[in-house]
Amino acid sequence: MAPMRLLAFACTLALLAASGPARAAPEKYEIDPEHFSIGFMTMHLGWARVLSMFLKATGSFVFDEEALSLTDVRIEVETKSVFSNHKRRDRHLRSPDFLNSREFPTMVFVGTATERTGERTGILRGELTLVGETRPLSLEIVWNKSGAYELGGPDRVGVSARGTFLRSDFGMVYGIDNKFVGDEVEIFIEFEARKK
Repeated sequence: MAPMRLLAFACTLALLAASGPARAAPEKYEIDPEHFSIGFMTMHLGWARVLSMFLKATGSFVFDEEALSLTDVRIEVETKSVFSNHKRRDRHLRSPDFLNSREFPTMVFVGTATERTGERTGILRGELTLVGETRPLSLEIVWNKSGAYELGGPDRVGVSARGTFLRSDFGMVYGIDNKFVGDEVEIFIEFEARKK
């Protein structure tokens, strides 16, 4: 091989080695409403936690699989869709004592940063807006799966998230003094999202 061609070939190999494997670009995802569950639990009189959920929500985010990073996260929940399997309690949850759904029909979580804690785990930090108040909220997340969807359609990612907050931080103090309803709220989010 001629010296000039040999030099060019060597330079090409060096550039390829320096660049390393191609890095997948972050992708935008939209949460599938048919595979989207938001539940929460609060203590009742110290006897047991009552499990409730919201039946209507939407969300989207940008996912970087290599960095295990969720950015531009926005989840909107219809507060009037709360369901605890008890009609009278559901009406009370929608009242000004709790969610005040008529005045504040939407609860919003906005994720601002992700801290990776393991191969498939991380902490998503953000802000929760509820009954007109905005407070920090961190969620422990698990990346369950991503890639081609077995049932066809766009690629998907599946995520589980868990967190806790005090409802009194949002001005919801009904039943706290007499311990009728606990202050701490545990929140659970499970979803599949489709690549846009």
